[in-house]
Amino acid sequence: MEQFIGDTALANGYTFEANPKKTGKKVAIIGGGCAGLAAAYQLLLKGHDATIFDEREHLGGMMRYGIPGYRTPRDVLDGEINRIINMGVEVKMKTKVGVDVKVEDLENDYDAILWAIGAQSGRPLPIAGADAPNCLTGVDFLAAFNEGRLKLVSEKVVVVGGGDTSIDVASVARRLGHITNVNEKDRPENIVLGHTAHDVAASAVRQGAEVVLTTRAPVEKMNAAQHEVEDALREGVSIQGCLSPTEVIKDADGRAIALRLQKLEDDGKTPIAGSEFDIKADLIVSAIGQTGDVRGIESLANKRGLMDADQHFQLKDKPGHFVCGDIVRPHLLTTAIGQASIAVESIDHYMKHEDLRRRPKVDKHHFDLISKLREAGLSPSDYKPGEQWGTNESDFAIHNYEDRSRQEIIPSDKLFLVHFPFTPRFKRKEKPVSSEEVLGNFSERMVVYDNESAVEEAKRCMSCGMCFECDNCVIYCPQDAIFRVKKDKRTMGRYVDTDYNKCVGCHICADVCPTGYIDMAMGD
Repeated sequence: MEQFIGDTALANGYTFEANPKKTGKKVAIIGGGCAGLAAAYQLLLKGHDATIFDEREHLGGMMRYGIPGYRTPRDVLDGEINRIINMGVEVKMKTKVGVDVKVEDLENDYDAILWAIGAQSGRPLPIAGADAPNCLTGVDFLAAFNEGRLKLVSEKVVVVGGGDTSIDVASVARRLGHITNVNEKDRPENIVLGHTAHDVAASAVRQGAEVVLTTRAPVEKMNAAQHEVEDALREGVSIQGCLSPTEVIKDADGRAIALRLQKLEDDGKTPIAGSEFDIKADLIVSAIGQTGDVRGIESLANKRGLMDADQHFQLKDKPGHFVCGDIVRPHLLTTAIGQASIAVESIDHYMKHEDLRRRPKVDKHHFDLISKLREAGLSPSDYKPGEQWGTNESDFAIHNYEDRSRQEIIPSDKLFLVHFPFTPRFKRKEKPVSSEEVLGNFSERMVVYDNESAVEEAKRCMSCGMCFECDNCVIYCPQDAIFRVKKDKRTMGRYVDTDYNKCVGCHICADVCPTGYIDMAMGD
């Protein structure tokens, strides 16, 4: 659904609108990846100004330089980034804070600083021989590929990992392939670390590479998403579980020629004595974890090269400094986007000199009726202080509405499940790539819904804790106390109202409400 909504928005030129009521406050965002961009979007919705500082040439962070384009198509990525920047975000590229710009200068020029620099430094293998020139990190490997410099790999590639990054490295290696006679300057490690580029013509005669991915965990318990593992296997990647690297074997010139591994018990931890063996390798890629590039800001980082945050995503003992995204804990893009939203709420309170409240139990985005009423031209009238005897006929108040999903997770026993016939999920179609087809195949794998499929899938939503206008309460109320709001006053979230002069508290409306929206507030 998100793919369909996003593609529809770009195709139709939908835009984001910044809050026209400016606060005059400015926030410096360090990092232009998904966390920094999401934070800029949220800040502008609140009326604050945002400036993004990023050390690279283009915005996008790991979405651009880490994840391959067949997973996050670049035209879609650019379109989404532009929608945010066009809200009025100031951008300063090729600027590394702590090196090109002093942190102290930002503290003087901005009302708050948000660190969203990501974890764009890979961890090398912590074993003997890992200093061989043809031992790379997954982060460097993927960056060179996504920058368009790396177009070939070696014949035998061994990837160490088990997470999504290791799957990306292995899948990219299968797509790139190798050539038989390679010049020294065109070896993958020289391209990746030397910041040069492969000749496009040379890749025209490439052949498939042998790619092995090793992981400490059993294959079925790898951290990588199951469908990604299945795709990699289909594409010809050999995945071997319960293995731990112990040494990189070098030749006389100091180049890696094999990776020595030890077998582990099924727990993925206990070594099996005498089980060591070698896998031949022309290129070894370590995808065992990531850390931040904290050059120039070492005092803000912890011993792991990341940054510590409290529940409000503030930096400890640094008033006015906030942090979000992979630099807190490398995880999913959606995790970073969600953290950015919470961090911006904290920044907003900080700049207003308000106390930071305890985060809600259900700490998610929720439907906002006030915003919907404004969008529909039904904003409540201004409240005029004075004596008020009830608000049932007053336009400044919102009647008969409560978003229960904001306060609690609605359990299944609070839903009237008879209303929902079982409907199987409408899964997106995929373009599976076989091992014979993978070489040079960089097309998007997931096929977006058409309009009909998107509508059918959307209908499966149970709207837990929200009214979805089923009319059950209107139909079954024996007192006719519940009635539909007049059409000219109706919008999403405002559909029914209650005449409390007729209501006798019989609970029937709550019993027949499919979504758990109606709560008689009588306790359990």
